[in-house]
Amino acid sequence: MSQISLFETPRLTVTEFTRRVRRLLEGDAALQDIWVQGEISNFSRPASGHLYFTLKDVGASLRCVMWKGDAIRVRGMPLQDGLSIEAHGKIGVYEPSGQYQLIVDLLRPAGEGALYAEFMRLKALLEAEGLFAPERKRPLPNLPRTIGIVTSSTGAALRDMLNVLRRRLPLAEVVLAASPVQGTEAPPALVLALQKLNSLVKPDVILLARGGGSIEDLWAFNDERVVRAVAESKTPVITGVGHETDFTLVDFASDLRAPTPTAAAELATPITILDLAGALRADSAQLSDALTRQIDERRAGLEALNAGLRFYSPSRRLQIESQRLDDLSHRAARALNQRLALASAHLAGVSRRLESLSPLAVLRRGYAVVTRLEDGKIIETVKQAPAGSDLRVRLAEGVLNVRVQESFSEEAECPHH
Repeated sequence: MSQISLFETPRLTVTEFTRRVRRLLEGDAALQDIWVQGEISNFSRPASGHLYFTLKDVGASLRCVMWKGDAIRVRGMPLQDGLSIEAHGKIGVYEPSGQYQLIVDLLRPAGEGALYAEFMRLKALLEAEGLFAPERKRPLPNLPRTIGIVTSSTGAALRDMLNVLRRRLPLAEVVLAASPVQGTEAPPALVLALQKLNSLVKPDVILLARGGGSIEDLWAFNDERVVRAVAESKTPVITGVGHETDFTLVDFASDLRAPTPTAAAELATPITILDLAGALRADSAQLSDALTRQIDERRAGLEALNAGLRFYSPSRRLQIESQRLDDLSHRAARALNQRLALASAHLAGVSRRLESLSPLAVLRRGYAVVTRLEDGKIIETVKQAPAGSDLRVRLAEGVLNVRVQESFSEEAECPHH
C-alpha cells in the first residue's frame, strides 16, 4: 500500500484539466494539419448544415465534425455509414463532454491520396511553365457565331449545354467534336478533338465539359497532354468539368472556368436572343427618331430655301414693285388733289379779289363805261364827246347807243338841276 505524500500535489478542476489537455493537443503542430483514414459510422447531417460522424478502423474510433462552410464543398460525395474515406483537419477538444475530435475541412474517398499528390505535382510543374498565368487568359466573345463543344456525345452534359444554347442564342452554330471523357483512351481523344476544332472549324469559343464523377472519373482532365492542348488552343476555352466543388488542371489552363457544363454554356453566351431583340427594338426606335429628326430638319431647310426663292423670285419683285407703284399712285393722286384744292382755294381768293376790282362790280353800283362808238375810246371828259357824238354806254346789264345832244363841264351847273 502506497503512502500518501506529505506534500500535496496540484489539484485541477475538470474544466482546468480539460483545457490543459486541449492546449497540449492543439499545440501539437503535427496534429493541426493531418490526414486520417477510416470508415464512416454514426453519420449525421442536422438542419444546421454541419456534419457529424465517427471514423473507425479495427482498433479505434475518432469523433469528427465538419462545419457547414466546409461541408458545402462535399455535397456531391455520397457520404454514408460504411464508406471508407480520408479526412483532413486538425485535432480539437470539445470541453463540455471532455472528448477530443477531428475538425474536418476536406474529405476524399480512400485511395485518392496518390492521385492528389500527382495532381499537385503536375499543377506545380505546369504552373512553373506559366501555363496558368493570368496574362495568358483571352477575352471571350460577347456574341459568338460558332461554338465548339468537346464532350461525350451520349452524356447528359451535352444535352444540358445544347438546351441552354438553343434557349439563349439559337442563332449560334454549334459544332460537336465528340470524345470519350474518362478512361485511358480519353486524353488523346480530347487532345485530338481540341486540335480539329482549332484547325478545321475555328469557332469563336470552345466548351470543354463533362458531368460529375469521382476523381478517377475526372482524371482525364488532369492529364498533362490535355492541359497543354487547352493552353495551346488558338480559340478561347471555357471548361465546365464536374460539379461546383470539382477542380481539374484544365480549369487553371482554360480562359474561364465554369462550375458545371450548364454554367459553361451560359458563360459562353453572355448576350442572349432576348438581349438582341431588346437591342434591336431600341436601335429601331433610335433610328426612327433619328430619321424623323433628319426629315424635320430637311423639311425646315427646304421651307427656308423656298421662302428665300419666293423672296428673290421675279414674281415677288413684280408684286413688290406693283404694290409700290400703287402706293406711289395713291400718294400722287392725294398730292394732286391737295394741290388742286390749294389752287382752287387760291383761285377763289383771286377771283374774289378780281371781282372786287372788276369794272362790272363798279357798274353794278350805278356807274357806266362810255366809249366812242366810232373807235371804242373811253370818254373821260366832256371835251371828248361834243354834242352830236355817237357814244356807247356800258351798263351793269346791257349796252346803250346814245347821241350827245349837249355837254357841259363838271364845274358848270347842270341846266336841269
